[in-house]
Amino acid sequence: MRPLTVCAALEDDEVRALAEITQTLRVEAGKTIFSEGDAAEAMYNVTSGTVKLYKLLPDGRRQITGFLGSGDFLGLSFDDTYAYSAETVTVAALCRFPRRKMEAVLDAFPKVQRRLFSMATTELAAAQDQMLLLGRKTAKEKICSFLMMLSQRAGRRGQKENPVFVPMSRADIADYLGLTTETVSRTFTQLKTSGVISLQEGNKIRLGNLDAIYDMAEGI
Repeated sequence: MRPLTVCAALEDDEVRALAEITQTLRVEAGKTIFSEGDAAEAMYNVTSGTVKLYKLLPDGRRQITGFLGSGDFLGLSFDDTYAYSAETVTVAALCRFPRRKMEAVLDAFPKVQRRLFSMATTELAAAQDQMLLLGRKTAKEKICSFLMMLSQRAGRRGQKENPVFVPMSRADIADYLGLTTETVSRTFTQLKTSGVISLQEGNKIRLGNLDAIYDMAEGI
């Protein structure tokens, strides 16, 4: 897991220095890690499990802005409060870094700053992809893009790309893609009926025709 985390930039002795300020957490599924507006007292690195990030709109609606997994970092804030909420989708393990102590580590180890910058750049690219999903794609294109994203992310982490592990609820997927829960369920059913995907046990979806899924994701 270390090559995926913020620790990837450090030598063994530097990792030990970081470990001195690190608290390891195990958080059950469906639990809040922090809420939008809370004092930004800590940063976190996900080491296992899935975490969702979301914002609440003034009318109470929820917009999920991302799903994080092993190696992903969360809790960065330019202000004194968190700009979004974070909640576990599955049981998750996290490394917790007190913000003030972490800032001292960043000053001491510029390599960590560069690593965080790289991770933030990746997060920005993911946000731009989501803007395209929300603004320009049909429901089927959104679902296929979502499945391809999960598959590719698993591949980058050295995990199995197919079947795809999809621990999110249909409601979570809907709130991420800007769809209704009913539309998400109906689209999955259409893809299953056409033989493009098959639903398996353990929240897994087998991608039966990768070329077809890619074409549908791109609107071809």
